[in-house]
Amino acid sequence: MNGVGQPGGSRSRRSRSTARDIERYAGLFASRTRVMKSSAMRDLMALTERPEVISLAGGWPDTSTFPPDSYAALMSTVASRSCARALQYGPTEGLTVVKRCVAQVMRSESMEADLDEILVTTGGQQVIDLVCKTLLDPGDVVVCEAPTYPGAVPTFCAYQADVVQVTMDREGMRTDELEATLDQLERSGRRPKFIYTVPTFHNPAGVTMSLERRTELVRIASERELLVLEDNPYGLLRYEGSPLPTLRSLDDEFVIYAGTFSKILSPGVRLGWAVAPAPVLEKMNIGKQASDLCSSSISQYFVSAYFDSGPWEDYVRSLIEIYRRRRDVMLDSLAEHFPREAEWTHPEGGLFIWATLPDYIDTTDLLARALDEHVAFVPGRAAFLDGRGGSSMRLNFSGVGEDQIRTGIQRLGEVIREQVALYGTLTGEIPVVEPPQQERHHVPPAAKVPAEPEPAELEAEHLARVLPLTRKRA
Repeated sequence: MNGVGQPGGSRSRRSRSTARDIERYAGLFASRTRVMKSSAMRDLMALTERPEVISLAGGWPDTSTFPPDSYAALMSTVASRSCARALQYGPTEGLTVVKRCVAQVMRSESMEADLDEILVTTGGQQVIDLVCKTLLDPGDVVVCEAPTYPGAVPTFCAYQADVVQVTMDREGMRTDELEATLDQLERSGRRPKFIYTVPTFHNPAGVTMSLERRTELVRIASERELLVLEDNPYGLLRYEGSPLPTLRSLDDEFVIYAGTFSKILSPGVRLGWAVAPAPVLEKMNIGKQASDLCSSSISQYFVSAYFDSGPWEDYVRSLIEIYRRRRDVMLDSLAEHFPREAEWTHPEGGLFIWATLPDYIDTTDLLARALDEHVAFVPGRAAFLDGRGGSSMRLNFSGVGEDQIRTGIQRLGEVIREQVALYGTLTGEIPVVEPPQQERHHVPPAAKVPAEPEPAELEAEHLARVLPLTRKRA
């Protein structure tokens, strides 16, 4: 006989917490849980898994491009050559065979790293977590870009950091404002524990830090003896322009480098790495021991077999061609379907375009309406810690095909036109909805991102925006 509480029976479970449940457990929660935030991308995951939804929200590479027969052959190699070891625990710092693969990838971007300088991690995300675990006490200052990687926001919050965001323009983080911010913090007796940056093909802004700014950033870090966490998931995914040196290649004394196999092989393997000054790396290693003991041995042997199977760069080159076409399709679709007042970046690589709509449109509210039309994106507020970015959105072009990009942007454009028309009805203004014919092509960064403002313009509200909006017409 089956039933609740009977052997073999099933117990019904409540799918949601009641108010009484929350009250019962509230006294057990650590104080830091009050400032913990959920990741905007993870919150959207369940919705975007619905087959009818075109997701422009995730930071997903297209794993359908990896040949199934190659995957099967590689796993067969792991089983035949390394089965017992692949099923066993490994060293916390990572297997030597994988560290050699990491060193190859870093050499492709003109960096050298000794194997004992490398810590293999469970994805690049764990590098951010371990740096925060190693360096931050509650209330410590972290400096990052505005906007910043949305996935870093929950990590900073979990460690109760005081995050100060520095404006970006088409050349990346504004180092003049960075210095002014550091001076202001110093006058108040505060010193950042580290500066976090995604200098190459920024997530979410899509821009790349110029060589001059990179040189300035490492100079500032060296003179002030500040650590810089350089997050570089996308550096090999360049579609145009010439490669720039990483911060790590410019300075190895104050730069902590974060890399990942997620964008050049597969996010499913959940493998990344850190290269850091020896004392910092030692503490990160201890922190990782407490987190997960070691990264997956199966994944590490899979990566090793993959690198042994042939030139790993060939697959990356194939991804570059696919993603370049998809980027161009999205840029053309934005020019065709978004209103004249909208602006967006023109990334030279990476996976994202940052679009900014008229300031009377709130993209958090817009997302709900867009989901009704089966299309998703990441609202801009997810990339700020103070509620800014309300009229912006992050759009991903790597995770879906060209036809879906066209359809998704068309749907978004229709939803935006509804909001523009509603605004006109409520205010009596008549916004321009359709771009003129000569603007129905994507434009270079200089045409869509303004020149640098003067220092006197560094006011808080102005600093909220990467791309200033065209003002409303009377």
